[in-house]
Amino acid sequence: MESLGGIAFFVQAAETRSFSEAGRNLGVSSSAVGKSVSRLEERLGVRLFHRSTRSITLTAEGALFLERCRRILCEVEAAELELSETRQAPRGRLRISLPLVGMLVMPALTAFMHRYPAIELDVDFSDRLVDVIEEGFDVVMRTGEPTDSRLMSRPLGNYRLQLAASPDYLARRGTPEVPADLIHHACLQHKFPSTGKLESWPLKRAKGAAEARLPVSMVCNTSAALMEVALAGLGIACLPDYMLRPAIERGELVTVLDAHIEHQGAFRLLWPSSKNLAPKLRVFIDFMVEELFKR
Repeated sequence: MESLGGIAFFVQAAETRSFSEAGRNLGVSSSAVGKSVSRLEERLGVRLFHRSTRSITLTAEGALFLERCRRILCEVEAAELELSETRQAPRGRLRISLPLVGMLVMPALTAFMHRYPAIELDVDFSDRLVDVIEEGFDVVMRTGEPTDSRLMSRPLGNYRLQLAASPDYLARRGTPEVPADLIHHACLQHKFPSTGKLESWPLKRAKGAAEARLPVSMVCNTSAALMEVALAGLGIACLPDYMLRPAIERGELVTVLDAHIEHQGAFRLLWPSSKNLAPKLRVFIDFMVEELFKR
């Protein structure tokens, strides 16, 4: 238990970058925090902080140790919460941020609501990169690898980007055989809402070769609109496979340049590591991991 206390002092000092602030948060003196961290360093045989008269910063070993310590404290908090709430069904409000991928997540969300009617979902659909902690979200879904050390995460599943157009468009304009053929086509391009930059198409290219400049027939910050324009026979769009699959199965869209595409992305759930895994959050995470990509 003494080791666990030392870990809690270390995590608080690392997050506040101050022994004094950590002491105030924990209700102890700054010297108590400093001595606890020093004992921990001595026991581990490594220095966890660079110290100066004005501030403390994590060493490389300290940063690595911090991630493990956060997980340990979260597990302890979760165990305590689980024991204290074993008789309570998951309930309450759950604030969620999801990207604009309704066709992927809505079947799982509605199934979750049927199973857990006492949980109130407050869902924010947006491709904006929200600040999970500052904006008060309980859990968010994102693509790519997590970069915020304040967040815990679990992988949900993978997806691929594909190029697709309607049979009518390809009959009129021809089917591109190699990426260079795209210069003669109407390219429907996605713009990141947060930066305004165009999303690169994942076309294979020789090592050291520059990214090909594609003609732009339309730019839009939502994939759903690009899908509608592609279905209308107005160009080629680069969209995720889960979004294209129903239209391809109905014969409304056809993929092109499959052999020249090199892409795999991942969806993850992320939530604040400092939060207890309340029953409502725990069942949501487990349900989405189990259900989302099985369809």
